[in-house]
Amino acid sequence: MFHLVWFISWLLINLHAIPGIQPFDPFPFNLLTTVVSLEAIFLTLFVLISQNRLSQEADKRAQLDLPVNLLAEKETTMILRLLQDIAERLGVKGTSTNELRDLINETKVDELAEKLKDALPSE
Repeated sequence: MFHLVWFISWLLINLHAIPGIQPFDPFPFNLLTTVVSLEAIFLTLFVLISQNRLSQEADKRAQLDLPVNLLAEKETTMILRLLQDIAERLGVKGTSTNELRDLINETKVDELAEKLKDALPSE
């Protein structure tokens, strides 16, 4: 809203629409163009600085997510093993699928990291 009032006032003053005020920026409005360009440059700098800060925060969160996810993976594997042991002791016959057997096996993080590194494009 402020910008709209500012631009309209600038134009009215410099187009001789307001009597008693001497125009200071004639028609091609070179001064207005310079001021608007400087404002755009500063706004761009502020946006880029904010994006950089947000990117750094996202990187910190990602670094924290990895250990939490690894811990959750270990806990889930242990829970599946315990449930399988409980089912065996109680004599509950379930369909043990290949997928369940794969889930019960411990995740090899190093192998997974290598596969991920190979799959991602190099910088």
